[in-house]
Amino acid sequence: MIAELRESFPTAIVCRVFDVKRSSFYEWIQRQTQPRIEREELKKKVVQLHHESREAMGSRTISKHLQAENIAVGRALARALMREANIVSKQRQPHPFRSKGVEAFVAPNLLKRNFKPTAVNQVWCGDVTSLMVDKRWVHLAIVIDLYARRVVGWAFSLVNDANLVSKALRMATEVRNCTSGLMFHSDQGCQYTSRKFQAELASHGILQSMSHRGQCWDNAPTERFFGTLKSEWVPGVGYSTIKEAQTDMLRFFMYYNRTRLHSYNNYLSPIAMEQKAA
Repeated sequence: MIAELRESFPTAIVCRVFDVKRSSFYEWIQRQTQPRIEREELKKKVVQLHHESREAMGSRTISKHLQAENIAVGRALARALMREANIVSKQRQPHPFRSKGVEAFVAPNLLKRNFKPTAVNQVWCGDVTSLMVDKRWVHLAIVIDLYARRVVGWAFSLVNDANLVSKALRMATEVRNCTSGLMFHSDQGCQYTSRKFQAELASHGILQSMSHRGQCWDNAPTERFFGTLKSEWVPGVGYSTIKEAQTDMLRFFMYYNRTRLHSYNNYLSPIAMEQKAA
């Protein structure tokens, strides 16, 4: 009715008469010009995306994925389809403990929670977490480029020491350029305060920055990354072998960098965000 009347009257007046928001009407018009997909087909796509993310995707991210495919699905519809398919998004859980770190050499906090560099290879952040493998802990160190939140280095070890974080840093320096002024930020863990790691940074001309003691929000991006890893990907029962854990982590890093949409990147993956800026 409105579509017909707007040929003779202004759209704003017609919408006001029928008590319909103009934005809602324009959304309806847009949907008419896009390919129609049966509800069951949409539901299948939602279930597929949810499965590929290991049950991590919520309605917002699913709707963004579908919109990227030119399928008009808002968050409300995505939520309804998830409810009909009896699927829910995993929720992050608070970490049961925080490491107090070891007081040794402490670099100044150069980053100062400025988590939005303007280009790649300006700020890297690092941290360490532990994964349960066959009833014992295996430690994972990562290096993230803050510009698009891309994982650029990682390493595994049964020992959580300076060798572990140095190995992750070396991987990052092998795949990325250490530009002048590049900063590496971490917490005050003993791995990062060690002379070995300081020497590793100095050999590549990288400036060192550290969070204030006990302030986890000073390194929030890595905290968030590990929260995502633990809540969305790692099996609740852990892994059977180190090889299984390493293989699954590689899958996650590829998924995280290439496929997973980030609200920080305006719903682009880290690699897509870097390519857009290139």
